[in-house]
Amino acid sequence: MTDHPSTFHAHDTHREGIQWDDRASLHQVGENNGLFDSAKGLRSGTFAEIIRHMMSMPAEERSGYYIEKAGDREFRADEVAELAQRADFPQT
Repeated sequence: MTDHPSTFHAHDTHREGIQWDDRASLHQVGENNGLFDSAKGLRSGTFAEIIRHMMSMPAEERSGYYIEKAGDREFRADEVAELAQRADFPQT
């Protein structure tokens, strides 16, 4: 998984596109954000793995969850479904 890219000689400090291998976690909508927010994750893995897991849920249940990606970016069910359909989404 990517974390913070090396800045040695300032190489690889920015990669274009979606970082499918960034760290991510699955959270339940409505939980309070706070100091221990990252510890409340129901499941963690790469961004692609968590998208796959969320997409394996019944469609009517997905809206009760969101993905928090490295950098505190939250992805809700509709956005996750769109990401899973992208041509560059890793299949395995």
